[in-house]
Amino acid sequence: MSCPTCGKAVVWDGQARWRPFCGERCRLIDLGEWLSEERRLPAEDAPWSDLDANEDPAPRSPS
Repeated sequence: MSCPTCGKAVVWDGQARWRPFCGERCRLIDLGEWLSEERRLPAEDAPWSDLDANEDPAPRSPS
């Protein structure tokens, strides 16, 4: 398997601590890209008409 950040070959076994990355550096680069939103998953917003006017779209945890 190849490291998704640098492309270096990664052995996929129980000893590969940073899999699927080749090392911590590549793992942190990937995390930084997600946090800065350079990488993101496409999503579709729900139409407002699907939400009840009195319904909170974000579930809350019990207090």
